[in-house]
Amino acid sequence: MSLHSSNYSPRLLAFLSLLIPGLGLFIRGHTRQAIQTVFISVVLALTVWWSRNWGGAGTQIFAGILFFLPWWTFQSYHASLPIPLSIVATWNRVWERGLDIRYLGGLFLFSAVMDLSIILGNPDYQLQVFCTRPGGILGLLTKLQSPFFHVLIGYGFLRLVRWGLSAYLVYASYGLMNALANFACEGYGRIRMVFFLTLLVFTLYVFMRRKCFGQKSQEGLSRA
Repeated sequence: MSLHSSNYSPRLLAFLSLLIPGLGLFIRGHTRQAIQTVFISVVLALTVWWSRNWGGAGTQIFAGILFFLPWWTFQSYHASLPIPLSIVATWNRVWERGLDIRYLGGLFLFSAVMDLSIILGNPDYQLQVFCTRPGGILGLLTKLQSPFFHVLIGYGFLRLVRWGLSAYLVYASYGLMNALANFACEGYGRIRMVFFLTLLVFTLYVFMRRKCFGQKSQEGLSRA
């Protein structure tokens, strides 16, 4: 028997699905979608677990952020909808309203907190920039630019404002040029290569979604 969404608040359904993927759908009677959600979650979790064998704990964390965390968030949002028709229908809703970009904005803000904690926890670490490791005040400013831009971009993505896209493209260009310079100085490295390719694909995705930024997207936020 399918339960009406009015019996449960959207926040409760989203919270339950955060605890156990598919739970919010299951208690409403959407058993088939709940099973699909559990299956996809298990496959992604096993993929993330296996990635440790390929590149260690760092790769596993990266894979979790790249694959499992977006799905975990998506299925929670899907369960909270008044009428969750299908995963494809929910993705179309996310795509049309730029909610994927807003999600990335949240990741940027989280990354800013992590960057700042690393900087404070390792004050002697010198960040490599264009084959150099500046120290002193210049080195500190070099390290602080990362959390600064992450906060700026994160807020811009959450609000879907055009300057958020511009800020990201500037920061991504700097990151790509810095990666190429470090390749020229130190040669091939698996971590550097993964970072470079991930940043390149991520930038192409954001640029492809550039129409989300602006007045029409702002109007879409009010309907989300």
